[in-house]
Parts: sequence; structure tokens; C-alpha cells
Amino acid sequence: MSKSIKYIFILTMLFAAPVMKAQEAPKVWDLKTAIEYAKEKNISINTLKLTAQTSEQSLIASKSAVLPNLTGNVSQALTNYKSGLQNTSGLGLSSDLTLYNGSYLKNDIKAKELSVQTANLSVEAAKNDITISITQAYLNILLARENITYLKDLLSTSEAQVKQSVQQFKFGTIAKKDLLQLQATYANDKYILVAAQNTLQQNILTLKQLLQIPTSETFEVSADSVQTPQVLDNLAAAQDKAMRTRPEIKSGELNIQLQNIELAKAKSTLRPTLSLGGSLYTGYNNNSAGSYSYQLNNSFYQNLGLTLSIPIFDRRVTKTNVAKANINIEQARLSLLDSKTTLSQNVERAYINVQNANSQYSAAQEQFTYTSEALRISNAALKEGTNNIVENLQQKNLYVQALQAFVQAKYTASLYTKIYNFYTGVPITN
Repeated sequence: MSKSIKYIFILTMLFAAPVMKAQEAPKVWDLKTAIEYAKEKNISINTLKLTAQTSEQSLIASKSAVLPNLTGNVSQALTNYKSGLQNTSGLGLSSDLTLYNGSYLKNDIKAKELSVQTANLSVEAAKNDITISITQAYLNILLARENITYLKDLLSTSEAQVKQSVQQFKFGTIAKKDLLQLQATYANDKYILVAAQNTLQQNILTLKQLLQIPTSETFEVSADSVQTPQVLDNLAAAQDKAMRTRPEIKSGELNIQLQNIELAKAKSTLRPTLSLGGSLYTGYNNNSAGSYSYQLNNSFYQNLGLTLSIPIFDRRVTKTNVAKANINIEQARLSLLDSKTTLSQNVERAYINVQNANSQYSAAQEQFTYTSEALRISNAALKEGTNNIVENLQQKNLYVQALQAFVQAKYTASLYTKIYNFYTGVPITN
């Protein structure tokens, strides 16, 4: 390979590497990364972003409508008379400017501005929805993974007990049925572990689908710490914050303003329209006297005029539009009221959920602590031969139940806490 080719190759790799790296999805995901990725890549969110861009273009067009237009025209015609062919040509410019139209254009700009804001709020609402879904799926993965950790420890203990029991059976210190019972318990623990691992894979698949990444791609979540129960805003304060910060409420309020402006636009068509128009024109006719340049100069004229259009009867179109606009205002008010009621109920439900979840977490944590210690003592006694198999298995079942309740309560409390705080404007990843 020549030096020049080698140099070009190295430069290509250096510039290409960052691009390739930027396109690769991260291999280890934390919650913040997952949420930000979903906000950027989610198809529904991107569709709403395109809708917002369409609204922005409509706003640009609305602002441009107050400017004068300019039209140029060129004509060339051949007309056959009995006397022969006549050749005519013409050049012209014309312009028109609306001076007054009952504030229709002004109100149309306001309406388009509100439409842009509403479209952007729809994007924010969709981001909120995907944030909650991602958080729930992410915490489900952490729950399943922590459950697997405990179950692996439990399986290791069962395996050790089986190995010890095999030796005891060889020396005749335990009965065959006791050995078989321990082996059956060991097999059941393996089954439970496999089921838990399958649950983890299902939860990972759910998160992949929410992130819309290929299922074949390597995927791992980081070991984020889980929130413990904390002091929360009281219900009234949380509901007040939600009413002031949630995009669906802001969108509903803007929609009422928008419908009122649409009413003003409908009424403006009842008023006269005043416009200013002007034109420049010149032409040529081969049957007229004079050269081409002489005719162009001689027939050049300028026109400037005002036009006042007064609506008299439009077959009730305007009255119908005004009536529809009033109906849309009432619908917007009802929609806002419904959104406020729904949000208030959701915040209250989240408050009840988080209170119950925190109480269950405290109780489950206490139960898990006691059953863990009881199982440790029972295993030690079984090893020393001072405890029987049946009592040990009963204690183990209690431990498994307490374990699953504790892990579930821990992540449920974390999820409900995040959701409740999210309603008040606190980011999920705080």
C-alpha cells in the first residue's frame, strides 16, 4: 500500500469512527439514557413533532398573508382575421394588498401561534406517557434481576444441603425419603430460578419494544439504586402543582383561547374588506402603427386603486360558522374540565398508591428480615442435625414468600413514588 493511499485510509477511519459510534445504541442503559433515547426515537413522538412542524409552516404562511403579492405575466397570441393574421404580445406586473378585513388576518396569526403551542404541548404529553412506560418497564427489569440474585443464593443453599444429605445417607444418618425431599426441593428451586430468568428476559423484551430497538441487539441495564420511601407533597399541593405544570392542562386552556379566536375570525367575514391593488402593463400589436419599442413605450400604463368588498348575503355561511365556533368553545371548556377532573383523580390515585406501597414496603422489609434470620437458624440447625427436614422446608417456604413480597413491594414503592412526584413536575430520574 502506497503512503498516500495509507494516509487516506487512516483519515477515513478516523472520521468514520465517531460517526459509527454515534449511531450505535448504548450497550448498558441507565434509566435517564433509556428515557432520553425513547423521547428522541419513538415513532409516535416523532410523528407529533412533524405535526408541530406543519403547524409552524402554517404560521409562517399566515404571517406572510399580510404582505402584498406580486404577479408577473407575459402573453403572446396569434389571431386569424379575414384580413390576415394579427400578432399581439403583452407584459405586465400586478400586486394586491389587503388593508382591512375585519382583523381576520391578525386573528388568523394568533390562531396559528396557539396551534403551534398546542402541537408542542402534545409532544410533551406524549413524552410524559413514554417516560412513565419506560420507568415501569425499567424497574420491572431491576425487580426481576434482584429476585434472581436472591433465588441464586437460595439455590446455592439447597445444593449444599443436598450434597450434605447425600453423605449423611451414605452413612445411614438420614432416611431415603428425607434425601429425596431435599432433592425435590433443590429441583423446585432450580425451576423457580429458571422462571425468574424467563421473567427477566420478558421484561427486557418489553423495554426493547418501548425503545423500538431490535430484539437481537445486546441489551443490559445498569444497577441503578432504588428510591426508598420519602416525604412527599400532600395531596392538595400535588394536585395544585399538577394543574399548573401538566401539558394536557395547558393545552386545554390554549384550546379555549384558540376557539375564541376562531369565533372572532368567523365574525370578521361579516365586515367589509378593503384592498389596494396596482398594475403595470404594456403591449405590442403588429397591425398598429409604430415600431416594437415605440408601441411598448406608448402603450405603457400604470394602475392603482382601492377595492371595498361589502358582504351582503352569503347563504348563511358566516352565521353557520359563528354558531359552530360557539359550539367548539363550549366543547373546549368541557374538554378542559374533563382533563382537570381526570388529572385530579390520577394524582389522588397516585397518592393513595404511594401511601399503600410505602406501608407495604415497610411491613415486607420487616417480614423479610425476620424470615431471613429464621431460615439461617433453621439451616444451621438442619446442618447440625437438630432440626428436621419438614420444619426446614416450611421455614424456607415462608422465606421465599417474604422474599418475593419484599422485592415486589420495594420496586412498587419506588415506581409509585416516581409517578406521584412526576405529576408535580419532578423529573423521573431525580
